[in-house]
Amino acid sequence: MLLAYEVLHTLKHKKVGRKGFMAIKLDMSKAYDRVEWRFVESIMKKLGFDSSWVDSLMRCISTVSYSVVFNGSKGELFYPTRGLRQGDPLSPFLFLFCGEGLSSLIKQAIKRKVLKGVKASRNGPVLSHLLFTDDCILFEEATLQGASFLKQVLKEYESCSGQCVNFEKSMVFFSSNSQERAITDVSRILGV
Repeated sequence: MLLAYEVLHTLKHKKVGRKGFMAIKLDMSKAYDRVEWRFVESIMKKLGFDSSWVDSLMRCISTVSYSVVFNGSKGELFYPTRGLRQGDPLSPFLFLFCGEGLSSLIKQAIKRKVLKGVKASRNGPVLSHLLFTDDCILFEEATLQGASFLKQVLKEYESCSGQCVNFEKSMVFFSSNSQERAITDVSRILGV
């Protein structure tokens, strides 16, 4: 959280330079409800978890059943096909695996130089994203190209994970030196 504050402080006070930057706070729509179980499973395997451990966790996730009591009568059982139960002690940890999938996509884009990230200081490391339990802040140059590539990465993440970014509830913050044209273009592309 402190790192996020420092970067936002830097963006707020950046007055010189041709490059404007942005910080995007993403709102994931019904974050826990949409998680694809296969995505969680594949991320755990990619991270090197033992397959028997992964299988055990997947049984905890996928063998859930629910029923509804209506007017005192219990309805039939139904079985979900996706999502993580809020309140389950495992859910926050499993949701972090989803974030690891997004993190991996962003790191690949940085490596390919299609995304650039930001620096809080001249000699500091490049910062492209910060992930919290169910929040995410992305950092990028405030350009048409930067916004377009971010949108592509997020669409790929949505497709794989089942997550859905609610751009209407997401927010973008621009550095003080961002050009008005760039602010307009980025806001239009991202829908924020």
